[in-house]
Amino acid sequence: MTDRRTSLKIAIFLLLTFGISSVFYYVMVSTGSTGKVGLGWMWSPGIAAILTQLLFRGKLRDLGWQPGEPKYLLLGYAIPLGYAFVIYFLVWVTGLGGFQSQSPIRLLVFATLGFIAACLAALGEEIGWRGLMVPEMAKVTSFGNTVTLTGIVWAVWHYPAVIFADYHSEAPLWFQLGVITIAVFGYSSFTAWLRLRSGSIWPSVMWHGGHNLFIQQVFLDLTRDTGPTEYFVDDFGIGVLLTSLVLGYIFWRRRTELQMNVVRA
Repeated sequence: MTDRRTSLKIAIFLLLTFGISSVFYYVMVSTGSTGKVGLGWMWSPGIAAILTQLLFRGKLRDLGWQPGEPKYLLLGYAIPLGYAFVIYFLVWVTGLGGFQSQSPIRLLVFATLGFIAACLAALGEEIGWRGLMVPEMAKVTSFGNTVTLTGIVWAVWHYPAVIFADYHSEAPLWFQLGVITIAVFGYSSFTAWLRLRSGSIWPSVMWHGGHNLFIQQVFLDLTRDTGPTEYFVDDFGIGVLLTSLVLGYIFWRRRTELQMNVVRA
């Protein structure tokens, strides 16, 4: 009975997520842009998770609001900063992209206010994917199945913005969809591990906000296009693809540290 209720809860969450998101997809398709609806779209999974929790008379605190141990928060912040630096540094030194300086004040604003803003935007997604979906999945199935289903949903949820709007690069569409799909699976392994190990959504929020800030803005602004650059940087580059696979594999190997079916909330 518990497994059936959990499965129904996950199904309702997914229906609500894509139902709410469809409003924003319509605007994206109509305008070809995520600009005016990007924040609302990113918060669709979070709103769906909160509604689902209330429908099933669950406690909102079970979505993982407590901060957890500082080491997991540090991990959530340090990892995206680390792999973003490695990706872009290698792009600069190999000539796949050029380095261009930016105002120190601009970089300081990005590192402080920009990080807070990025985390607030990412929070909407994380309440849904890691706040509700991952721990509910962990109650009824293995870590591998949890990562796989979350990865599929998370990737497909991005597709309309990539195909019909401006969340993309100049690389061919098939290349972009392939990169983001595979990368999402790698990151799903890492973030699911973070959520289940820490009992908190905040390490994943810090990772997600940090990834968006460092990969899509800070280091990208420091990079000049030299021709093949689009294929190696940003969310649709080989750099993100490779680092996500490495990260996913490392934390997949560490799945034995998790006690599945008993999620600390």
